Amino acid sequence: MSLTDNLTKVVNAEVGYHEGYSNGHWNNHEKYADKVPGLEWVDDAEGAWCAVFAAWAFQTAGLPKGSYPVTASCATGVSWYKARKRFSAYPAIGSQIFYGPGGGEHTGVVIGFDATHVFSVEGNTNINGSAEGDGVYAKTHVRTDAHVYGYGYPEYPDGIESADPAWKSQNPSLHTPAAPAAPAPAPKPAAKPVVDVSNVVAARKADLPAATGHTTHKADVLLVEKALSALGYLDAKWVDGSWGTKTQDGYDLFRRKNGYTGDDAKGAPGLASLTKLAKASGLFTVKA
Repeated sequence: MSLTDNLTKVVNAEVGYHEGYSNGHWNNHEKYADKVPGLEWVDDAEGAWCAVFAAWAFQTAGLPKGSYPVTASCATGVSWYKARKRFSAYPAIGSQIFYGPGGGEHTGVVIGFDATHVFSVEGNTNINGSAEGDGVYAKTHVRTDAHVYGYGYPEYPDGIESADPAWKSQNPSLHTPAAPAAPAPAPKPAAKPVVDVSNVVAARKADLPAATGHTTHKADVLLVEKALSALGYLDAKWVDGSWGTKTQDGYDLFRRKNGYTGDDAKGAPGLASLTKLAKASGLFTVKA
């Protein structure tokens, strides 16, 4: 088993773990800091622990000491990777993903990626990705999301699988050159499904006051819910084609996270916000 395979196994086993809870709030007391030499103070100080979780994961998976940053600061982690020329705009399996301006807001561990998405496991977060984290969650993000700052590559003795076209030459043991093949004709992209704004508005008006599970324009609502879920704003168990309170909450959160305020961040979906959601997720187009 490779080190990246072991890392994936380690972090997936932690999904669902929750920090301590007292006086009606999550309190940042967790089990990881005490197991990472030099970071024991984080738990005593009730500090943010997303970077601590990443350091613990690399340590537990068996990466050599000195091959990854041991810090509670996301910004320090970014600086560590950049100083060693191991920071990229492209994901890699086993890399450390950083979020926010300068990468200083939050971090997690990448366990996979495709052409559109990056899949991670992150500590000190929650289902909606808001500032008050409560545990360890599996996350799916759109790679082009402006909130994704970049990726730090720990030094894996057995190499790292990266989407960065410039990185393969830095890991020759991982990539065996293949004989060039004739390029296949590029397939025509499939047409994306269309969400009708008026259908979504009508579904919200009918479903919200109705019994749980009531559906009006199920196909349109399902597309919106899948997009919200893919971006981390809605738990997958609420993707059911019914515009209930959970869907409304997820949509309102998406609007707030994308600059909407006041009345613009609540109520019925509008053309502008639905178009922004469609662009961010890449899952559908919008019809006014």
